[in-house]
Amino acid sequence: MALFGANGAGKTNILEAISLLSPGRGIRRAPLDEMGRAPERLGWKISAGFSGPQLAHEVETSAAPGSGARQVRVDGKPAPQLALGAVARILWLVPTMDRLWVEGAEGRRRFLDRMALSLYPDHGAAALGYERAMRERNRLLKDGVTDAAWYRALESQMAESGARLIENRKRTVACLMRAQGEAKTAFPIAELEIASQAENTVMDQDALQQIFAAGRTQDRMAGRTLNGPHRDDLKAVYTAKGTPARNCSTGEQKALLISVILANARAVAKDTGAAPILLLDEVAAHLDENRRAAFYDEICALGAQAWMTGTEASLFAALGKRALFLEVREGIDGSEIVGLSGPEAAA
Repeated sequence: MALFGANGAGKTNILEAISLLSPGRGIRRAPLDEMGRAPERLGWKISAGFSGPQLAHEVETSAAPGSGARQVRVDGKPAPQLALGAVARILWLVPTMDRLWVEGAEGRRRFLDRMALSLYPDHGAAALGYERAMRERNRLLKDGVTDAAWYRALESQMAESGARLIENRKRTVACLMRAQGEAKTAFPIAELEIASQAENTVMDQDALQQIFAAGRTQDRMAGRTLNGPHRDDLKAVYTAKGTPARNCSTGEQKALLISVILANARAVAKDTGAAPILLLDEVAAHLDENRRAAFYDEICALGAQAWMTGTEASLFAALGKRALFLEVREGIDGSEIVGLSGPEAAA
């Protein structure tokens, strides 16, 4: 699906709506109240049907104005947000990710966790459990609480969930490396590694619990938990050049990012028997014509349902008859979509 149109026409809104059919805050990570149409602020609702090998589901997610939480229904029944991860695997590449390799570890950690979620749906529950327990522990630290019993209870929860986080992240990186190595691709291979702040590299449940217990005094002085999987980072190296991703050119960084996304999509397809949904916002940025065509070829070879946006239809000319072209325009009462099927839209 090639969506094209002027800046501000509403192309990214379509991708954001689809991204909300997966757990989390979507491609923009915007507050719920900012997702509704302004200035009315009437709330919003998204409905979709999914079909694939041995599955068919109807999904609905919505948020009432001022509610602060969104509701999910799967096949007409209320469901937790995490249930969406088992219904559909959705991956995305958006312009804000272009600086992934050079900005803070938080973005890379979130990127790694989304890839882990696409392969291991239980990863979301582990992340949520860890964050909730750590939030409570941080509250105790800030309040200067010294009762060891309180800490042990929370640290046990953190260790259990944290060990699952660490294991899923390691398995994800291993899957991505295999997927890159097995593929014939026009994009550079990224050597991936998880960098941990912890001195203890074993990092199983018992080791984590010991780390949390040993760090209480220092953590209390800082008012927060200083060590654990919430401090992990994802490192990448341009393998052929031996250059860390952060030191690569802008074009090379984008190519490495695309390589990892494609590897993730291949890994999901191999694991589940169905390619994930790909949301690719302004995907042509920093790609020359040949590499852009190679990217489209690899997406089509995957058999993935891909939603791509760009300002001009010509950016997707290499797709030819393999894509449905849709022009998004800014109308009097919101965005308008005009369907132009086939390569004539790019002429």
